[in-house]
This record gives sequence, structure tokens and C-alpha cells, in this order.
Amino acid sequence: MLRLWLCLLLILTLRSSFGQKPASKKSRTMAQVKQGICGTVIEKRGNFMPSPGQQTPNGQPVVREVVIYPVLNNTKVKSTPEGFVESTNGVKPVKTVKSNKQGRFCVSLPAGQYSVLIREPKGLYANIYDGQNNINPITVEKNRLSQTSLEITHQAAF
Repeated sequence: MLRLWLCLLLILTLRSSFGQKPASKKSRTMAQVKQGICGTVIEKRGNFMPSPGQQTPNGQPVVREVVIYPVLNNTKVKSTPEGFVESTNGVKPVKTVKSNKQGRFCVSLPAGQYSVLIREPKGLYANIYDGQNNINPITVEKNRLSQTSLEITHQAAF
């Protein structure tokens, strides 16, 4: 009887350990990034005008391709009339990563300054510029993670 009980216990233990899913490759990768850029991609569509008695919506996390370039200046790229970057004039991306269903992404990068853009059907998108006209500049420092929130707002009214 004791042997039967021990065998049953062994079978249940092995079954539960084999049934567990290992951590996904993406989550392991995000946890392993020690230097680079991590962030969230949020899409805002529709009316975001503040009005009395109503809270402004936050937007929705989305899956998008995030394209990282050496810092790009708006005067050196070709843009569409709607503001999308259609050509970086030969500047190649350093890395490309996809955000997950929660909109999160994380990418390992060497120390330096980068432009972070989002690939949209109409072209590359960014809506932040610094005082020198650099497109969404983010600085990566040695042994640090730079955090960012990328907002897709080309279909929103503010």
C-alpha cells in the first residue's frame, strides 16, 4: 500500500513539473537586458480633448515594430506631408524590435544617442523632437536602461 502511494505521488510530481511552461523567450530576453532602451507603445485614437466631468482616456497598448536609429535630425530625413518619415537618406537602423501585446519592448544597445520610431503603414512615426530638431532622441548610458513611452497619436484629436 505504501509503495502504491509513493508511486502515485511520484507520478503526480513528475506530471506537474512537465506540465509547467518554461518562461517565454521574450520575457527572458527582457529580463536579461542590462543596458539599452525599454518602453511601452500606446496608441491613441479619437477624441482626447479634455472636457468637464470626463476623464481623458489613456490609450491602448499595441504590438508594433519599434525601429532604432542613430540619432536622426528632422532636417536630414524625408517626410510625408502627414509627418511620417519615408526616407532616412541612407541611415540604417541599429536595431528593430517588436512590442508585445502589452505594448512593452526592451532592446540591448551600446551607450549612445538614438532615435526611436514606430513603423506604421504610412511610414515611420515619431511625435517628439528636441530643441535641435532631433527625432525622439533617447540617450543610453553605460550599464543603464533608458525608459520611454511611445505614443501613436496621428489618429487622435487633442
